[in-house]
Amino acid sequence: MHGTEDPSAWVRRWSHVVAPGASVLDVACGHGRHLRWFAQRGHPVTGVDRDLEAIAAVAGLGRVVQADIENGPWPFEGERFGAVVVTNYLWRELLPTLLDSVAEGGVLIYETFGIDHARIGRPSRPAFLLQPGELLRVCAGLQIVAYEDGFCRGPDRFVQRVVARRATPTDNPDTERLRLDLAE
Repeated sequence: MHGTEDPSAWVRRWSHVVAPGASVLDVACGHGRHLRWFAQRGHPVTGVDRDLEAIAAVAGLGRVVQADIENGPWPFEGERFGAVVVTNYLWRELLPTLLDSVAEGGVLIYETFGIDHARIGRPSRPAFLLQPGELLRVCAGLQIVAYEDGFCRGPDRFVQRVVARRATPTDNPDTERLRLDLAE
């Protein structure tokens, strides 16, 4: 049933790098598995999806916007978020806008299908599958915190995923690094 799926393991693994209380934008949010995850952790959440039924299902979690972000205007023009989260979605023309939506000190947490996924399932069209290293190239202006490109089980899929941080003007590149573990 939609809305009951667990958050992505990648999102769960890296959600600790989102600053406490930072705003989170979930792009193509569907029935809100990541909205719920971040809202339960005290983050103000915003979700966008073109599916009106999905938006209605998550209306109580935070700000939700029904919009066709592939064919219409970007509904968050000029807004920046402490985290932008994208899973199982790729619209290349939107990538620069998504990067621009990450605030200084904020992070992009992105996970979607890689090109090899076409061999085992859907999506199978190259327009919806990342080329090897594509997320690294897209995030070239950000600090790469984590990156993976490979095969996952349960369900079987080829994925590419990245966590990338936008620097702040006061960052010292020799000392400013995100904690990669949850240990104190």
